[in-house]
Amino acid sequence: MRLRDLGIEPPNSLPTGALNAITDVHGVRVGHTTLISGESIRTGVTAILPHPRNTFREKVSAGVCTINGFGKATGFEQIRTRGVIETPILLTNTLNVPRVSDALVSYMLRENADIGVTTGTVNPVVGECNDGFLNDIRGRHVHEEHVFQAIESASGGAVAEGNVGAGTGTACFQFKGGIGTASRKTSDFSVGALVQSNFGRREEMMLYGVPIGLHLRENFLPQTGPGSIMMVIATDAPLDSRQLSRLAMRAAFALGRTGTIGHDGSGDFAIAFSTANVWAHSPSESVENVSRFSERGRDMDEIFRAVVESIEESIWNSMVAAETMTGRGGNTLTALPHDEVVRWFRSSIR
Repeated sequence: MRLRDLGIEPPNSLPTGALNAITDVHGVRVGHTTLISGESIRTGVTAILPHPRNTFREKVSAGVCTINGFGKATGFEQIRTRGVIETPILLTNTLNVPRVSDALVSYMLRENADIGVTTGTVNPVVGECNDGFLNDIRGRHVHEEHVFQAIESASGGAVAEGNVGAGTGTACFQFKGGIGTASRKTSDFSVGALVQSNFGRREEMMLYGVPIGLHLRENFLPQTGPGSIMMVIATDAPLDSRQLSRLAMRAAFALGRTGTIGHDGSGDFAIAFSTANVWAHSPSESVENVSRFSERGRDMDEIFRAVVESIEESIWNSMVAAETMTGRGGNTLTALPHDEVVRWFRSSIR
């Protein structure tokens, strides 16, 4: 179930890609490992691969933005300095970041025998959200085999959403959150987003200008914290690192459109990459000819719009797809009540 399945169409929106998913950007792959066990394990890991080849050997241009830095994301400083991503992007829970980073390094060492021997080291990119309301986060249950599984199972096509992978135990606007994705097509390019939603207070929630959260304050309201969000943006536009950082900055506008204020205790991070030009780890020439986006104002504005729309719809898809879940200590996050959302939305836009 996704937002559009409820009959709610984003107003005045750019067209979507065929799947309305980050995988509409050619070559992008997504994989999940979901861990649900006993009464307290509700977590997982999600892998986003910029292309199906060896990312260390064929790096992609990237940019990042830290909107609010109360989080444990890794790899951002090297991306800011070098402007490329050289590993899959992994999402997990807060206390599992060190283990997932270590597992990602192990995976890259297995695939690249020269790392640390005849070439340099590797920069693992890992983001996180705190799923401790439902999950035994102290147990750090995501292990190396789960990371490998997520990477190796990654595929194109439709992306599983809601209570999967890194979104298994997360909350959004104090309902059940999770993984969500969406895409847009500009005149010449594709833009896709994937989010791990875990943020917001109920009363803030705005669905395309309608204050849905105010109408749903009587629904079960768990005492969750302000949470965080990880946002991954992909495009086939030939953007360089500086331009991709500008895309990542636009993630803040998407969050604002959903009503959140960006709480003090929220970790809000965005990663943007382009699949248009790959950068060889060992280039044969000192100068390469590559396509370059001219950054003509109206063209850049269209891509900015695609980013904001994709992230915003990804957030709603993460909530619509999520199902009620009970976890650690009997804590429960209820699913977004679809019928009530539709009723309030339609009554407010007449």
